[in-house]
Amino acid sequence: QVQLVESGGDLVQPGGSLRLSCAASGFNLEYYAIGWFRQAPGKGREGLLCISNSDSSTYYLESVKGRFTISRDNAKNTVYLQMNSLKPEDTAVYYCAAQRTSYCSNVRSYAYWGQGTQVTVSP
Repeated sequence: QVQLVESGGDLVQPGGSLRLSCAASGFNLEYYAIGWFRQAPGKGREGLLCISNSDSSTYYLESVKGRFTISRDNAKNTVYLQMNSLKPEDTAVYYCAAQRTSYCSNVRSYAYWGQGTQVTVSP
């Protein structure tokens, strides 16, 4: 059974950093593109960025470029989202998701989703 579990969400002050983890089970995520999304209260889910099986990153959201990076540790079957210079508008539930392909495609192409982890940015 394919499963993705996010962790690492927390309350952090503006300007702070946080690293989220996405642990996979039931499949080897090293062969697939993995993306991060978020959903803020009262808003739709938005794609942030994606990492391909060759570790190439694709950004879906311009406003996180230069602040968020994505990486993977295939030995741990885990993908990470490093978030720096956090702002109150980054407050949201963060999700990881997997595509069925090795390359990053559009945000509608994700087949498997985690349950999300809450990130709150507040003084």
